[in-house]
Order: sequence, then C-alpha cells, then structure tokens
Amino acid sequence: MTDAKKRTRRGARAAKRAERNAPLDINQRPVLPGMTNGRFAPLSDTDILKVNDAVMDVLENIGLAQAIPSCVEVVCAGGGTYKDGRLHFPRSLVEDTIANCARGFTLYGQDEKHDIDVSGSRLYFGTAGAAVHIVDVHGREYRDSTLQDLYDIARIVDKMEHIHYFQRSVVARDMVEPEDLDLNTLYACIAGTTKHVGTSWVLPEHVNEGLQLLHHVAGSEQKWRERPFVSMSCCFVVPPLRFAEDACACLEAGVHGGVPILLLSAGQAGATSPAAIAGSVVQSVAEVLAGLVYIHLLKPGHPAIFGTWPFVSDLRTGAMSGGSGEQAVLMAACGQMGRFYNLPTGVAAGMADAKLPDAQSGYEKGYTVTLAAHSGTNLVYESAGMHASLLGACLESYIIDNDMLGAINRTVRGIDVNDETLSIETMRDVCIDGPLHYLGHEQTMQLMQKEYLYPDIGDRNSPKEWYEKNRPDLLQQATQKVQEILGGHFPAHIGDELDTKLRAEFNILLPRESMTADS
Repeated sequence: MTDAKKRTRRGARAAKRAERNAPLDINQRPVLPGMTNGRFAPLSDTDILKVNDAVMDVLENIGLAQAIPSCVEVVCAGGGTYKDGRLHFPRSLVEDTIANCARGFTLYGQDEKHDIDVSGSRLYFGTAGAAVHIVDVHGREYRDSTLQDLYDIARIVDKMEHIHYFQRSVVARDMVEPEDLDLNTLYACIAGTTKHVGTSWVLPEHVNEGLQLLHHVAGSEQKWRERPFVSMSCCFVVPPLRFAEDACACLEAGVHGGVPILLLSAGQAGATSPAAIAGSVVQSVAEVLAGLVYIHLLKPGHPAIFGTWPFVSDLRTGAMSGGSGEQAVLMAACGQMGRFYNLPTGVAAGMADAKLPDAQSGYEKGYTVTLAAHSGTNLVYESAGMHASLLGACLESYIIDNDMLGAINRTVRGIDVNDETLSIETMRDVCIDGPLHYLGHEQTMQLMQKEYLYPDIGDRNSPKEWYEKNRPDLLQQATQKVQEILGGHFPAHIGDELDTKLRAEFNILLPRESMTADS
C-alpha cells in the first residue's frame, strides 16, 4: 500500500472517530429528560385500593385541624364540613377534585430547552432540601451554608446534564432577616441557572415581593403568568393532620400569583406519622389530597404537584434515616399512589445518611433513587448532593451524583426490542460473512453513543491505565470539575442592566462581583 493510501485510510478512520465522539443531537442521546417509568411496584393492585379507601376514610372522618379561616370558607363552600375544630373532606369532594384537577402541565425553565412536561409517567431528577451545612470534603468538616453557596450550587446544577431542575438546596444562614432570606434565596437560584427553580417563602408578603421581582425578570406580569419558571415548595401541613397557618397563607398568595405549588407532606414515621409504613403512606397521601382540594377550590386547574414526602426514623434514636431501605420503599409506594391517581407527582430520594461522598453514600443514594425512579413518579427531588439526612450539601456530590442519575435514567429507559435490535442480520453478517466479532460492525458504531451512556467522571480504565494516570479517585475528579465550573461558568441570562435595576428596587445581597469571571 502506498504512503498516500495509508494517509487516506488513517484520515478516514480519524474522521469516523471524530464523528462518533462528537456530541449527539439531544434527541439521539441514550437518555433524555422525561423518560417513561413505572416498572417497580411495592404495592399490589389490591394494596393500592386498600390504601385509597383508608385515605378517604381519614379525610372524611378524621379530617385536618388548624385550618385558617379562608381555607375553611373555601372548602366548606365546595362541600366540606367543619366540626370541632377539624376540617373534613367528603369522599365525593376528593374524588371530584382528583378527576378535574390540573394534569399534563409544564414546569418552565427560563430557557425553554429546560421545560419539563410532567404528564403521564415522564421522569425528571432534581435537587431540593433545606440543608444548613456545606460539607467540606477535604477538611472532613461541616460549616454553615451561605447565599454564595446557594448561587454556586445553582451554577453547578446548570451544567449537569442529568439534573433537570433546581430546587433550593441549602439555607443561606448569613441572611439575618426572613424577608432577606426569601428574596435572596429566590434571586440566587434564578441567577445561577436557567433550569426550572423551586423555592419557598416564610410569609405571604414575601411571596408578593418575590412575584414583583419575577415579573421584572420575565419582562412583565403577563409574561410571567404565561411561563412561570419558579414553583413554590409549600409545607402546608404540620403532621399529623394539621394545617400550617403561615404556609397556607403563602400557598394562597402563590396560587393567586400564578406560582405552581409543590404540596408537601413530610411526616416522620414513628414520630409525626405512623411507624407502620403503610400507615405513613396513608397519612401523607391524605394530607396532600387535602391540599389539592384546597388549591383546586381556590383556583380550578391551578398546577399543583402531589408531593408525598414521608420520612423514616431510626426508631432506636428517633433520628431521620434518609438513606434506609425503608425510606426507599416508602417513597416508591408514594410514587405508585401518584400514578394511581394520575397526578403530577414528586417524591424525595437520595437523602444519604452518610456524612461524606463515600461508599455508604453511594449505596444509599443508588437504591433509594433507583426505586423512586421506577415507581411511576414524575419528579425525584433531593436526588443529588445531599448528606446527613438533609443536614449537609456537598458541591462535589452534585458532580458525582450526576453520573449516578444518568446511569439510573438508562435503567428507566430499559431495552428497545424491534426487528433491528434483535440483531439477526447483524449476527449473520458477523458469524457467516464476517470476522466473528462485532467490534467494527456498522451496528456497533451506530449504537456506540445512542444506546450506551458513559460517565463523566467515573473511572472505567484498567488498573494499568489508572496507574499511568497517577491513580485518580472519584473525589479528586469531582473536585477538579467543581473548580472548573465555579471558575468559568457565570450564567449571564440576567444581564447587567436588569441586575442593576433589580438591585435598585430590591435588597439583593448576593455580591455582583461574585457573578462575573472577574471575581
């Protein structure tokens, strides 16, 4: 073979390698946001019906206490009853609400490429939490979380392919006043990412102030209402079976302001919900359905997420155990109930008890998130970054967990079975006419990136290759990635002019210099 032909062949091979290694169009990637799930079923069909009957019994005959007057008024006008300080929800009212409430809505991003369609059993992974500490993996210490940490986490999530939305994950403990906390939490989140954002508010007047800010960012109130890119995480109940008064007032302000509501019930089994896992499911479902009736009567068709988040206790100590096997099946059962009602559903998983991103963290997050992902839920909150049962958040863990979430989403996708993937002709080519291996076959080349997902920082090298690369570990790789993102990724969708205008009108405390590469 002449040198010219060798160069031509090498060039052709190099071109093919470059083509294979080039980023795929998003619709051709191995996993996508919103893949269909629902293969894991801890509850049988009979179990589901029993849970549902128990839920209806609780709502009708036990009811909820501490309803604010406006809640009592709207529910009683819709067919509920108020007796001895408790608000009761007849089965017919609850079933009518389930039949007619909002379904198939979109959780919008500031960038439409991040819009989330929560219809059916489409699945998305996101963050959440109210951690009060940041995990310092190198000092092996916990420190108070700050507003800057929240903004930095948002920037990291903005770059993570398999984390599809960002809900406030840490408390900015350097914010002294509750009003400053609510406003600056909102701003740090929406400034750090163009993905859909979830946050919470302490008082209804804070909600209204936040809405004014969001109108500016959206361009107008009308534009905000057309594409609300922030949802409200609302713990409107104090388990067991009591309304939270300030949170209900915030809920009403959010509904009137066009904010999608994540209805959260977060009882703790053995403490504020029954120790029996089935009973914990019943109480949580009942509480959230009460909230759904409340919202639907306030504004029929308002977008609301069925957020059953019952937690598990270590009954030896009473401490929350977010990484337990019991937590995994509990959340999966809640996801399954959401699918039974065909409601937009969000559960929480990935809340490792482990204090650091170590082996314990890996196995706890692995099984809790996987079971939730296969349960039929739409949204898995807390799925990345969290430690110490939500007391700590770790920047490096968002990087590590992104790899995990991609792999879990690949299990959700499952196996494509059709005439082409059954591969009879491919076997014929290889076994009868070919080289007796599939390494260079056209099908292998075509599916290399479309069928197979590769970790971003996970190590698949041989021991020899690993040694030659100076034996890196996962945490080192994650640390390097964090440094790259925080040193170079400064989202600019809120431009200088708008930022200046917002700072003139609102008490925004996130330093402007921390939002640019010059910081």
